[in-house]
Amino acid sequence: MATVGDIGELALVERLAAQVAAARLTRTARPGFHLRIGIGDDAAAWYGEAGVWVATTDTMVEGVHFTRETSPWRDIGWKAMAANLSDVAAMGGAPVSAMVTLGLPRGLDAAAVDDLYAGMIAACLRYRTPITGGDVVSAGEVFVTVAMMGICGAEPLRRSAARPGDSIAVSGPLGASAGGLRLLQAGRSGAGDEEEEALVRAHRRPEPQLEAGQRILRSGIRCGMDVSDGLLLDLRRLAKASGVGARLEAARIPTVPGLKALPDPLSFALGGGEDYQLLFAGPPQVVELALESVGAGAVIGEATPDEPGVVRVMDAEGREMDVAHAGWEHLR
Repeated sequence: MATVGDIGELALVERLAAQVAAARLTRTARPGFHLRIGIGDDAAAWYGEAGVWVATTDTMVEGVHFTRETSPWRDIGWKAMAANLSDVAAMGGAPVSAMVTLGLPRGLDAAAVDDLYAGMIAACLRYRTPITGGDVVSAGEVFVTVAMMGICGAEPLRRSAARPGDSIAVSGPLGASAGGLRLLQAGRSGAGDEEEEALVRAHRRPEPQLEAGQRILRSGIRCGMDVSDGLLLDLRRLAKASGVGARLEAARIPTVPGLKALPDPLSFALGGGEDYQLLFAGPPQVVELALESVGAGAVIGEATPDEPGVVRVMDAEGREMDVAHAGWEHLR
């Protein structure tokens, strides 16, 4: 079986470019996107429609973000693309193009890279996002970096726009991805159990909330981000950026049914990462309109005039809880 070391960079790039060409991703591109230069040159170039362009990048590293024991290569590829799509969703935008950099050990099977790219292509087909180029380098561990461009039809959502008295809401259930990871680490694939299967699927194939982000923006919300590193940590980031505190009501946080079968389900909802739901804030009546537009989610708290970044978690009786579910943060 050929390895990426056997094939070499140029042949591997040609191999991956052929996959992208065969998928004909540009057929799914949004109106107004016209690719001028794609894979094969020093940079990609395109003509675009008028609007606010957004750019993001995210990296997944083997042993840090994923393991081969818990996720097949296709699912790793899907998630690498989904993380960036979620960042675009968090701005209220629509994805336009993606560029992919792969770091690969010389001994890695080339078939694994095929599967990795197949997962990324599947996400791109689902969310209408052409892959326009990238890079391949040798590395001690596998890593995948995606850089993505998107466009917004209005001023993007931002973390710094919450004000005291605003309602705080999420677009959907939290904690499912972390619950799925816990099952996989325990050797349970979820096969045959509908609720466990939903948790495992949430971990391996998360769904970025692109349509929800655009609807939230159109509803008049101006403050938002995605929940990628855990609700508590991400809410602290939003509150600090906005110069507000936050009061979070634990009983109002939406979860999926399967999470209740795991020990301490609140810990998954507060600290579990990679949910890729949207966290947003605004005047109560505007938040209600946004939730009606999305058709899912819930109000989970409110912004307060407390010290910026301080989040208080309250139980059903209104008592402050002592929580230590900090979420995921690199280099800590």
